[in-house]
Amino acid sequence: MIYHNYQMAANLADPVRQFAAQAREISMKWFDGKPATPLQRMTAYYEQIALMGFTHARPNYNILPVQDLQGQTHAIQEERVYGTPFCDLMRFKREDQHDLPKLLLVAPMSGHFATLLRGTVQTLVQDHEVYLTDWRNIRDIPMSEGEFGLDEYIEHIIWFMQHLGPNAHLMGVCQPTVACLAATALMAQDRHECQPASLTLMAGPIDTRINPTKVNDLAKEKPIEWFEKNLIGMVPLQFKGVGRRVYPGFIQLMAFLNMNLSRHRQSFATLYEHRLNGDHEKADVIRDFYQEYFAIMDLSGPFYLETVKHVFQDHLLPKGELTYRGRALELGAIRKTFLLTVEGERDDICGQGQTLAAQDLCAMLPAYRKTHHLQAGVGHYGVFSGKRWDAQIYPVLRNMIQSAQG
Repeated sequence: MIYHNYQMAANLADPVRQFAAQAREISMKWFDGKPATPLQRMTAYYEQIALMGFTHARPNYNILPVQDLQGQTHAIQEERVYGTPFCDLMRFKREDQHDLPKLLLVAPMSGHFATLLRGTVQTLVQDHEVYLTDWRNIRDIPMSEGEFGLDEYIEHIIWFMQHLGPNAHLMGVCQPTVACLAATALMAQDRHECQPASLTLMAGPIDTRINPTKVNDLAKEKPIEWFEKNLIGMVPLQFKGVGRRVYPGFIQLMAFLNMNLSRHRQSFATLYEHRLNGDHEKADVIRDFYQEYFAIMDLSGPFYLETVKHVFQDHLLPKGELTYRGRALELGAIRKTFLLTVEGERDDICGQGQTLAAQDLCAMLPAYRKTHHLQAGVGHYGVFSGKRWDAQIYPVLRNMIQSAQG
């Protein structure tokens, strides 16, 4: 009943939040730019009310134009080029370029939409034709389309790499690093012409036995039956996916919020003060972040449980026991793909060494095809977004892809 109770509460709260949003817009027009008044304070408070709620609609990507070396600005074309009932494959490319390296960026299916990687795409699209897995909210997919588990996740990556064609590149951020490595191994075992020319694994749980974090410990505290009983809900009647077993996105987000609750409280307080002081540009940055952060999607129940069991509890991949539809994975089959692993010094979700483990698991790759980058001063999200990603991590990735291009 947890999902039904949540949805009832959300249905009751949504009109209040919508009213607050409208009231804020009206008040801003009346009082913007004037000394703080009680009504202006109420306007800032309305914004807080309007913002403090979850949505289930994917935000827009809004990838901005990029500049070339001559200072000319070029728009980015956004297009859906392929899709399945569970995922759309989005392409982002510069309108002035047609021969840039093709890169498949696999977004996490972890409670947020793929738009969480907007900043990652914005940087990558400068030098690459970027393809992004735009996972659909599982609660909107009818049961007639079948279940979605870890095998289906891996299968989608293989399908999409086939769509990109030979000499394309693969990049996984956090959770999908396991599936990306598995898909690469399968394609290498089959000597597939579309196996990735390079594979980039960023802050992912390849081997969570190494430097376990609080997240890793929580995953091992309870048996998998506890997760199934307490965290898996049923999609309510009002949605197309009625009857599906899901790990609700609101549970995942609440877990993330509780990890840094004091920081989020301070962010809302700072937002309020910026509004009163007229620092609207700074306030908009905070507002935009939470509008994105509070846009949530549910996870397939089977996929979530298999990930907890196989990746975080049983460590099947590093133990050489992970299978795909009953077929054994052979990481030693990966011999041609360039490999880059990236970790953050202050990552409290994926500990140091967990992603690096892929270097040893791909034992048959020659040393010159392997690169590891440990970024100082960043946490989990700083690995793939922000100033250090732009200035220090991205150049390493770009150079590795150029080397893999031959």
